[in-house]
Amino acid sequence: MSLRFFNSLTRQIEDFQPLESGRVRMYTCGPTVYNHAHIGNFRAYVFEDLLQRHLEFRGFKVERVMNLTDVDDKTIRGCRAQGVPLAEFTKPFKQAFFEDLAALRMRSDGQFPEATADVHIARMIEMIGTLVERGHAYRAEDGSVYFRIGSFPPYGQLAHYNLEELKPSGRVSSDEYEKEQIGDFALWKTWTAADGDVSWESPWGRGRPGWHIECSAMATGLLGPQLDIHCGGEDNIFPHHEAEIAQSECVTGLPFVRLWMHCKHLLVEGKKMAKSEGNFFTFRDLAARGWTGREVRYTLLAVKYREPLNFTFESLEAARKSLARFDEWSRRLEGGSAGTAEMLPPELDPEKFGAALDEDLNISAALGALFDLIRDSNRLFDEGALSPGQARSLLAWRDRINSVLALAPDVENIPEDVAKLAARRAEARAGKDWAASDALRDRLLALGWQVKDTKDGQKLSPKG
Repeated sequence: MSLRFFNSLTRQIEDFQPLESGRVRMYTCGPTVYNHAHIGNFRAYVFEDLLQRHLEFRGFKVERVMNLTDVDDKTIRGCRAQGVPLAEFTKPFKQAFFEDLAALRMRSDGQFPEATADVHIARMIEMIGTLVERGHAYRAEDGSVYFRIGSFPPYGQLAHYNLEELKPSGRVSSDEYEKEQIGDFALWKTWTAADGDVSWESPWGRGRPGWHIECSAMATGLLGPQLDIHCGGEDNIFPHHEAEIAQSECVTGLPFVRLWMHCKHLLVEGKKMAKSEGNFFTFRDLAARGWTGREVRYTLLAVKYREPLNFTFESLEAARKSLARFDEWSRRLEGGSAGTAEMLPPELDPEKFGAALDEDLNISAALGALFDLIRDSNRLFDEGALSPGQARSLLAWRDRINSVLALAPDVENIPEDVAKLAARRAEARAGKDWAASDALRDRLLALGWQVKDTKDGQKLSPKG
């Protein structure tokens, strides 16, 4: 068994070898909590969830970190527009994100650090100080600190840009800049009136971190100086991930990431998603139209991550039909299995599923193998050629692949208030707020629901 993935840095399919045998350090860029995440965001998050689940399916222990960007230009503009403190503005969007994670059956047992946490702000200031000392960063006339990209010759390696062909743009104070431009980017932004009460003290005066240093600080602070895998959408490659490489390697002196994986954009009805096009959807928009989290997950999952995904309502209909076929097959297995598990007939090859995912997470081929096996086993059922013991073996295999796909039907209809409390508890656990987690567990029990923490996240069930 060998896992092979496409590395955005080398632009080649490579054998996967983590730094430490059996252990994977994985960082994934999370949401900026100034609004509800949209289905384009969740295309990336579902791909990353599938990757983690398959790595664990193959026996790896995955330590995953997904950041929550709760201070940047967008969040500050939002809190200023509403006239509320930054934390009060971002809190409902953080809670909504964890609710959506649960609805889309994504793992929530990793770490979800918030950029504004004191420990991470301190790490950012420490890294910036190191960069200044080593000549990789400087304080400009406006008091802000910028990374000097000329001090890092490999800058542009991930995006495969020839920097000499791009338009120089001097210093860049905003959190993002055009892909056709290059410029020294802000590590620490001096306070201005537009920031309101959002600021921290630093050796360079009152201010706040730039977006790029946030991820470097949280990734290296929680996972160490070198990562096995770093994921994100292709729009993160430049400038964000390029900046992460530069500032991280200039601090640690070590290669930052061994394997970079990026997913392609999501289109809606063949067009770029935009509110002006009337095709901008959050998961909540789709749920209001009657689509379940399981159906949306399948739709976002079913196209290989390195191929553009054209999201249509016809694709949701197709997902509903595929899941119905999966459910009917499951019911047939459950009704026809008994006794001890037996070896499957040679025409049923369950290994094709995992082998497809081993090859650059080829979900299209994996789902093809699943539905081929469903078809062939149904035929054997019809012919009376599948024994109860063989059906039991298939049931065990179904449960194994469901640990990767997370497509099993919902057993219980969970009330909305219970689901929201559970999402808040998941958020509390992600933030290691154990007191809040325990208090929310007690509230769930009072409502008649017990919660169990598993490697797939918390599981709710009616109290017996």
